[in-house]
Amino acid sequence: MVDAETFDAADWRPAPLLPARDGREKSLVLVVAVLSFLACLTVFVGVAADRAAGGWGRELKASATVQVRPSHGETPAESAARAAEALAAVPGVREARGLDKAEAEKLVEPWLGEGALPDDLPLPRLVAVELDPAAPATSEALTQALASAGVDASLDDHSRWLKEVERAGVVARTVAILACALTAACCAAVIAFATRQGLAARREVVEVLHLTGAEDSFVASLFQRRFAGLAFRSGLYGALAAALLAAAARLLGGEEGITPALPFAWIDLAAVLPCPLLAALTAAVSARRTAMSILGAEV
Repeated sequence: MVDAETFDAADWRPAPLLPARDGREKSLVLVVAVLSFLACLTVFVGVAADRAAGGWGRELKASATVQVRPSHGETPAESAARAAEALAAVPGVREARGLDKAEAEKLVEPWLGEGALPDDLPLPRLVAVELDPAAPATSEALTQALASAGVDASLDDHSRWLKEVERAGVVARTVAILACALTAACCAAVIAFATRQGLAARREVVEVLHLTGAEDSFVASLFQRRFAGLAFRSGLYGALAAALLAAAARLLGGEEGITPALPFAWIDLAAVLPCPLLAALTAAVSARRTAMSILGAEV
């Protein structure tokens, strides 16, 4: 009971529905920050994988390989030289060069091992063709040039490998998008649970607000702003942690990025900028929908 002699009405302030600081929300901040951290790392890996697939695809589109079979009494070197000469004259071909035996042996060393090739092992004689990226020669034009020159050869335009690389790029982008969507769903579920707990703990205060004429949307907006701000800070923490980790990996990787298979550029760090905003938006929507649902109102 308050002593009337010591009570000063001017100093009295009603307790807010949601206190400025709540020690129970520390775990919520940690969970959302970790989810944001993992989402940002997924984005970094997805961006790097997509860049790698794009680079490999451009390289494959700009090259072709021809396997030459000697004929007309020619040596393998002579047949390869004649094939290279015929291909170099095709519009859209920058360079056509026959590979010597040493270069051919290096191509099969990863499968057979270094120094494990017998001297009498028949190796195909290959011609490496570099195409003009702006206007590459078609496989039909290359095949026609070989046939016109009377060269017995097989053309590999890398189309089969190009499809695999393009498919890998699509898979990398899809996995990154699905992982981010799953992370957002987890964040929404956590915020929804926190909103339910907050309303349950302050049910009496909510009832008093209703008696004084406060609408459900007003109560829901309090939780919406509270958890949106909390998620923004948590998303910022997670994004900064992910950016620092990616920057450290980039420094250790040198010019190749994280690894040669995952080229990572400094500009990719900007991919974390939307994270705090997306986390805040997800939390705001989840908190409002949950609060309105509990309060028995239409969203």
